[in-house]
Amino acid sequence: MLPMEVYLVPVGAARHELYCEVPDEPEVESAADDPQKRSFFRRLRDRFREMLAEAERDRRQPSAAPVEAGWLARAKAQTMRWVAESIAEQRLLWHLRRQTGVRLIYPDDLSQAQALQAMVASLKRDSDKHRFWLVIDGVLFIASGLLALVPGPNILAYYFAFRVVGHYLSFRGARQGLSGIEWTPEKSEALSELRRAIDLAPDAREQRVHEVAHRLRLEHLARFFQRSAIPMS
Repeated sequence: MLPMEVYLVPVGAARHELYCEVPDEPEVESAADDPQKRSFFRRLRDRFREMLAEAERDRRQPSAAPVEAGWLARAKAQTMRWVAESIAEQRLLWHLRRQTGVRLIYPDDLSQAQALQAMVASLKRDSDKHRFWLVIDGVLFIASGLLALVPGPNILAYYFAFRVVGHYLSFRGARQGLSGIEWTPEKSEALSELRRAIDLAPDAREQRVHEVAHRLRLEHLARFFQRSAIPMS
């Protein structure tokens, strides 16, 4: 199996974001055969996988919830679509959890030491952020259980269940990236062109970014760059 490729994408003069393209659904461990023997968190994570897969299918082929299904069902469907979009960027960290060797492709206007330093700084930020929100959303998820007494789908519980499991998997991925992965740095001239593209006019920048994405064979890089990069004044 080829090693996972992670790109250190320049999104500013001295700012970088880690990026990779992975399958839509998170890679999770298989559940035990007997549901009764699974831990609470394993059951929650399995439910997360099922709900995310459903949300992803609906995001690719959106369909309005039927009026007769009721506003709660429609609200649940809308929430699931929103959650699927909002956690898309966490998939890199989810996939790092099971990796032991990763290629770090970085702009050739950086030294190898600078690239590794930027990668470590990014993963440390992610580790701290997801640990913080795991605690906060865990408390809110427990509190949302009080709404189970109200008839109908517990929309808040769905929302916080997504967040709890997503932050947990992301935290584990960040920690694995910091201590359990051997990173193999590899220079890329194309990535350096993205930094130079930041100063271009919007139309020219968009064209250059699409050219770089095509060269790197990264289907969604242009969208990620346009969302993450901050044009310099």
